[in-house]
Amino acid sequence: MLNTSDWLSPAEIRGTMGNSTTVTECVLLGLSDACELQMLIFLGFLLNHLLTLLGNLLIVIITLMDRRLHTAMYYFLHNFAILEIWFTSLIFPKMVTNILTGYKTISLASCLLQFFFYFFLGTTEFLLLAVMSFNKYVAICNLLRYATIISKRAYVHLVLCSWKAGFLLIIFPSSITFQQPFCGPNTVNHFFCDSFLLLELVRADTSLIELLGFIVANFSLLGTLSVTATCYGHILHTILHIPSPKERQKAFSTCSSHIIVLFLFYGSCILMYIQSGKCSQGEDRSKVVAPLNTVVTLMVNPFIYTLRNKQVKQGFLEKVSKLLS
Repeated sequence: MLNTSDWLSPAEIRGTMGNSTTVTECVLLGLSDACELQMLIFLGFLLNHLLTLLGNLLIVIITLMDRRLHTAMYYFLHNFAILEIWFTSLIFPKMVTNILTGYKTISLASCLLQFFFYFFLGTTEFLLLAVMSFNKYVAICNLLRYATIISKRAYVHLVLCSWKAGFLLIIFPSSITFQQPFCGPNTVNHFFCDSFLLLELVRADTSLIELLGFIVANFSLLGTLSVTATCYGHILHTILHIPSPKERQKAFSTCSSHIIVLFLFYGSCILMYIQSGKCSQGEDRSKVVAPLNTVVTLMVNPFIYTLRNKQVKQGFLEKVSKLLS
């Protein structure tokens, strides 16, 4: 099939598709149509994708191979790294290929699957962040009871519940979305298949889907944010009462890095999805804020959460030295 985006403008594509043609392919317009920016975007996203994959793969390998890291904290980080590998592999390869080849189409089935897995993985990531915040809270504020509260059975169960809850929260609104009649126009003004933009292709009443999406977004974002904020509030209160200035500074330095990542991650998602419905500026806002969520935080998370950790760096250097010897 010819790539209509190579010789028609988005307005002309809308005109040719009409309002009744069944959509089988979507055109992802990307971040910019400017030719001079395409190569910069391509190089930036490719470098980000490779760094994100490398950082998270190191986390997965090291936490599996080093028995000293077979603890609750590193089990959470191991699953978090798997989530981010899957998440970045869901968006970036297609986007980079589209920029490189100029062929911006994606099949409707692939677009819907990308939409489902994007929100399933994102929701699971929020739940896992809340679990990790609770784990840090227990480790700092209830150290003597840590082994009892966060037993091996407990932390494995918490991770499994995060994956299950993420799936269950997204599967119902997604299944309703999949059954909708998708008609023209077939352009998606984004670099991936986002929810509100996909609904623009539906020629039916989408108020129920929008309501379900709003409820899920509020629960998964604001619900987990309240848990995370409560845990870190207690953590900071405990840190401020540490008598040793050196230990207090060390603990605060670790927590401040985590708080910055959480602020970027939650802030960008709240700007994108916590809204009462589709608005005239929703597409532009989502398109501008999305790279902060899908590019910046994905790249810095491995370095903030694990690669700055002395135990992980020590395990990595030991494995490298064994390979070299």
